[in-house]
Amino acid sequence: MDVILLEKVHNLGNLGDKVSVRPGFGRNYLIPRGKAAPATAQNLKKFEERRAELERVAREALAAAEQRAETLRALGKVTLTSKAGEEGKLFGSIGTVDIAEALTQAGAKTEKQEVRLPAGPLRVVGEHEIDIHLHPDVNARITVVIAPEA
Repeated sequence: MDVILLEKVHNLGNLGDKVSVRPGFGRNYLIPRGKAAPATAQNLKKFEERRAELERVAREALAAAEQRAETLRALGKVTLTSKAGEEGKLFGSIGTVDIAEALTQAGAKTEKQEVRLPAGPLRVVGEHEIDIHLHPDVNARITVVIAPEA
């Protein structure tokens, strides 16, 4: 299935690219979310008419993501507390929801989908480097400090 990308999609292409994707991916993900349109002659014409508007929206989204990244970097370290054993292992874990809530309370609104934990939830006390994925071109790295409850 050929589609025209209406925004930058990670590992697929940039705004305006005509790409071939599997039918299910295009039909069930890209098109319903407004990330792409079927590559028909009519849609190509519509896209070319809207190209300047879509590029402006993409530039604004990138600028907003960069501003949010600067806000996150300015926070420095974010501290979370949790019950832990004597060896430093947590009774439970710290996940994306917990980190997103802590960042939002610290003044940098963050959604749980933006928090990247490639090794899974955090289960030990200490400092952890976490990536926040704000835009396909913008990632912010923050330090999460997990402290045991007193």
